[in-house]
Amino acid sequence: MTRDEIAVLDGSKCVLQLRGVRPFLSDKYDLTQHPNYKYTADFDKRYTFDIEKFLNHRMKLKASEEYEVVDVDDVPEETAEPEADD
Repeated sequence: MTRDEIAVLDGSKCVLQLRGVRPFLSDKYDLTQHPNYKYTADFDKRYTFDIEKFLNHRMKLKASEEYEVVDVDDVPEETAEPEADD
């Protein structure tokens, strides 16, 4: 296909290019027909991923629980995990 043919390609078609196979024309998949479509942000905005909320997440400590604070500089080297051999 030429660039002109691709430019006027029907909106329900696409050109797939996979490794080891010549490019071919295919029908587009209708995502709204997928069984898990209802869990996407396109279906329900509640499922939109909020990167700011994710990056600003803080651990909530409970006063009733006991915690041990470890200073990384005080940890001896021999307790470090061994490196994996390649």
